[in-house]
Amino acid sequence: MSAYALQPQTTHAPAPIEGVTVIGEAVRRVSPESAEFLIEITASAPSAAQALRDNHLKTTQVAQAILALGVQQPDMQSISLNVQSLYSPAMQALPAYGMLPQLGSAGPPEVQFGAYHATNMLRVNVREPARVGEIVDAVARTGANIIGGFSFKVMDEAAARRAALESAGKDARAKAETLAASSGKKVGDPVAISEDIVASNGAYMALRSTFPFAFGAGAPRVAGELEYYARVSASFRLV
Repeated sequence: MSAYALQPQTTHAPAPIEGVTVIGEAVRRVSPESAEFLIEITASAPSAAQALRDNHLKTTQVAQAILALGVQQPDMQSISLNVQSLYSPAMQALPAYGMLPQLGSAGPPEVQFGAYHATNMLRVNVREPARVGEIVDAVARTGANIIGGFSFKVMDEAAARRAALESAGKDARAKAETLAASSGKKVGDPVAISEDIVASNGAYMALRSTFPFAFGAGAPRVAGELEYYARVSASFRLV
């Protein structure tokens, strides 16, 4: 038999890329143009028809209170209307102490104390965000419940996000150029870029006031505005 010698294979590791990795940050502040919240209106009655009538009457009272404060009719939308029936079985009479129940006397419990609950959930859009508190107070006085919190919005949210990302990208590039110049190099093409953006209502400013060294420059100084915080991690070649 012929003998074969195995030749060792050599692999060459790729040459390390000389580069720099930085993090760019930016905040885009936009005044809210509208606010949205949900309200729940509930009415109970012995019959389903009466529960629906009572709920409709209560919904009309809520709508009148909201319309009186400047909210338009199209800005109130009913998103769900449910009717539930709740029953509790009547308690059977217990036998006297020391007496055994008679055979054949057991049977299914009678159903009594019926009630119907009609629940209507409305979405309310307020075009004047400064009046949200006033409108909520009026809703609460009518007996309705506020579901969840408020959602503040702008008309062109995509533009605000793009502006925040663009500013964060420029901030990353400027940081990379500063670090490159300190080592006698120049910034080349980007190797990798990742981004993250958070939309909040004052959360960025609150966090930065608590941890001032955890965030970059450009924190908002005015409360009550929508904030779009963008964070970009970028790696550049050095030439």
